[in-house]
Amino acid sequence: RRKFEASFKLKVVKFAKEHNNCAAASQYGVTEKMVRDWKANEDALKSMPSSKCALRRGTPHWSELEKHVADMVHEHRQNGYVVTRNKIRMFALQWGKSNPDHSKGFKATVSWCTRFLERHNLVLRQKTKIAQKLPADLDGKVSLFHRYVIQQRKKHGYALSQIGNMDETPMNFDMVGNKTVNPKGAKTVLIKTTGHEKSSFTVVLACTADGAKLRPMIIFKRKTMPKIKFPVGVFVHVNEKGWMDEEGVKLWLDNVWSRRPGGLCQERSLLVWDMFRAHLTTSTKKRLASINTDVAVIPAGLTSLVQPLDVCLNKSFKDRIREQWNEWMGSGEKSFTKGGNMRAPQLDVLCNFVIKAWNDIDAETVIKSFKKCGISNSLDGMEDDFLWQDEGEAEAEATPYSHCSSSSLLQSH
Repeated sequence: RRKFEASFKLKVVKFAKEHNNCAAASQYGVTEKMVRDWKANEDALKSMPSSKCALRRGTPHWSELEKHVADMVHEHRQNGYVVTRNKIRMFALQWGKSNPDHSKGFKATVSWCTRFLERHNLVLRQKTKIAQKLPADLDGKVSLFHRYVIQQRKKHGYALSQIGNMDETPMNFDMVGNKTVNPKGAKTVLIKTTGHEKSSFTVVLACTADGAKLRPMIIFKRKTMPKIKFPVGVFVHVNEKGWMDEEGVKLWLDNVWSRRPGGLCQERSLLVWDMFRAHLTTSTKKRLASINTDVAVIPAGLTSLVQPLDVCLNKSFKDRIREQWNEWMGSGEKSFTKGGNMRAPQLDVLCNFVIKAWNDIDAETVIKSFKKCGISNSLDGMEDDFLWQDEGEAEAEATPYSHCSSSSLLQSH
């Protein structure tokens, strides 16, 4: 079967207008029916790329299903709720199961979702991100950090279960996503919230090089501990500013780090964390020494390169939190003030978000994150390749060592 580009079809149409359909068909070796069809679709042909052959209209096989999916998207966007590609596919599958007569053979594939967006003039919008400023003497700082970690490991022979990383992650009560499906060309993109975007709390995450994830700690911005029953699996603390401070670090060391496997018997350990002020106080250092924990402090500006939680885990964790928040906003149980304003999620609901999101991250990802940062790699150099692997994983928040020379990193080993 012959294929004809749009430019050729328009040439035939022009000849047909100047003469007639029969003459055009004879001149260009096509049928009169083709000439009639091309003349009828002249406007569409002009809007197509000149080299394109097919004039597909994108008619859906499941028109009734797509109508309901499109209605859901527009309704959610009008109300300001986030709509992701996954949400569209899940909604379509659920509707299809409830209406089998209109969804025979439907599978909600990725390609179907792409075509659905095109047919309904929808596009995925995303916020931009400002990259962390990296220090000018990057190579030297990374090399020194790796050299120190290796020296400590050789000296003390830490088990992988005793090499840990801790990081404080700020969160908002309104965990608005960066992406939502929205009509093309829209000048503003409304996202519905509870109005508590500026109300924040802190989540403290920690994990060890053998893949274990320690109990998360949540610091709420309050003066007193709320009189509610928090779910098992999280340690809750309150602070007037909702931040980590020296007291919070001590509580974390006593209630989370010291209760890790091996912590009660004070097995010698190495804790990797950043230069946050409360990590470096005299009282914190004394407390660490009392529980037989050595520290590797990440130099300023390098957390996006050598901190496992920053490099591979925090983004994935926040994405999972955001998915739960979006689901709660769309269909969860909510309460309202007398003035009709929606209240933020209850504190125990937020705790459950954190617990589930943290539990959903698999141990293998945690193990790889330490190796990718050069913290737990085999001391014989057999696992150095992890430092330069570009796995393209969705969990990676930054590409480690993308600004480092290979030679500087090898010197640290």
